[in-house]
Amino acid sequence: QVQLVESGGGLVQAGASLRLSCAPSRGAFSGYGVGWLRQAPGKEREFLTLLNWNDGNTYYADSVKGRFTISRDNAKNTVYLQMSSLKPEDTAVYYCAADTVPERVRFRNARNWGPGTQVTVYS
Repeated sequence: QVQLVESGGGLVQAGASLRLSCAPSRGAFSGYGVGWLRQAPGKEREFLTLLNWNDGNTYYADSVKGRFTISRDNAKNTVYLQMSSLKPEDTAVYYCAADTVPERVRFRNARNWGPGTQVTVYS
């Protein structure tokens, strides 16, 4: 099991960029699929992107392809979500999730979650 901590959220103007970070406070990402999901008020949690730590393969939801990029820093054992051209509809709590079965991240039932970080985009 890993305990996850996100950072990097904040209040930004539409069109800006923001980078979120996710690192384990306990454990390591080796062997895990690590992804980002978000939940806006009144909406279901939405899968955004996934990275398989061992082979580096990435997957994206159609809604964020071309604007969001997931990446990793092996030395820092950290996964990033680079978000660009942010829109007010991107306002949500962003969660990092990890599981040794990566598909569980895509289907929103990963066994390890961070507490979330708020991203607010104003126009």
